[in-house]
Amino acid sequence: MTDVLISWRNVWRNPRRSLLTILTIAFAAALLVFMLSFQFGTYDQMINSSVKLSSGHLQIMADGYHKKEKVRLVVENPEKYTEALRKNQNVKSFTRRSEAFVIAESGEMTAGVMLIGVDAEGEKRVSEIDERIIKGTYLSDGKAVVGYLLAEKLKLETGSEITVIGQARDGSVAALVLTVSGIFKTGYEEYDRNVMMMDIDSFGEAFYMRGAVHRIVVMANSTKSIEPIENDMAVNFKDVKIYTWHELTPGLKQSIELDMVSGFIMYAVLVIVVAFSIINTFFMTVFERTKEFGVLMSLGTSAKRLIYIIITESVFITLLGLAAGVFAGAAVTLYFSDAGIQIQGMELMEQYGLSGALYPKLSALSLLLGPALVAGVTLFSAVLPAFRIIRLKPADALKGV
Repeated sequence: MTDVLISWRNVWRNPRRSLLTILTIAFAAALLVFMLSFQFGTYDQMINSSVKLSSGHLQIMADGYHKKEKVRLVVENPEKYTEALRKNQNVKSFTRRSEAFVIAESGEMTAGVMLIGVDAEGEKRVSEIDERIIKGTYLSDGKAVVGYLLAEKLKLETGSEITVIGQARDGSVAALVLTVSGIFKTGYEEYDRNVMMMDIDSFGEAFYMRGAVHRIVVMANSTKSIEPIENDMAVNFKDVKIYTWHELTPGLKQSIELDMVSGFIMYAVLVIVVAFSIINTFFMTVFERTKEFGVLMSLGTSAKRLIYIIITESVFITLLGLAAGVFAGAAVTLYFSDAGIQIQGMELMEQYGLSGALYPKLSALSLLLGPALVAGVTLFSAVLPAFRIIRLKPADALKGV
């Protein structure tokens, strides 16, 4: 206990240097807490935007449909699966979808389009298409909603008629005329340029689906619920395939992984810079006190005890810096988690349907990972100069060698 008190007093023998070291550690810890929270919060927004727009957390499909997307590859008797999903406590909501690649014509303009038949009410529970309508109204019988880029290409307005021609499930030609009731804008350029939606029952009649669908889209209660749902469905229904969001949107997963790598490289550089600064400070402390150590060793103080005192000093400095850094980083993160950070002109955000505001998300991982890394590097930086004492001889130390 006496050595601990001595260490605490030694911290404040040179208050300016100690405060600068504490502030360096605090700055690094606060920056890591905020940046990791910002990074993880952005990932959550990207994932949530993607799953709420189209993919859901999971999808049930016929074997082979995910690779080929042929209209004849269907999920028969979808009620069997929806009933099981309805009883699953990990499932938040679900809906059915059918789809086909078609030629859409309006006047003299034509375009290849992905026509998706959706349950208008069920779709509201798993996606945000109804909230992305910028002109007109949401789906109703005999109506369609189209992406704004597709509407520009085909020169469509609300009330415009559009002719759709495609291949039905039985190989015959499916043709129908739809009235545009609404135009949506998701922020996903490919989606807004190529997608048209209509009522799933009308789609089923036109494309001879006979009650079958192409996808059952599932939203889980949380990301932790995805795996239990996948395992449960895979065990009970072996005649279909279950896909999770990262299998359905591999580009999103790869973007997140790439950003994580680049982010951690930047954090490593920051920590290395901080480490060199702290090593320099601790070495200066040891060199300045060489004569003091010589006197103590001449009086019988062991090198082991001196090392313990030096390392305890570094622990005090580290804890003070981390406490200040974690508090500051958490406070800034909590503020911006409500206010958001406005960032303009970022194509990557628009690619994944994000708005101009990003929201950091404070979590146990972001709160502890950065400070733990800083603590480890700081304590390691203190050990190196502390062990110089082992090589000290009292006579040489008294001369300041």
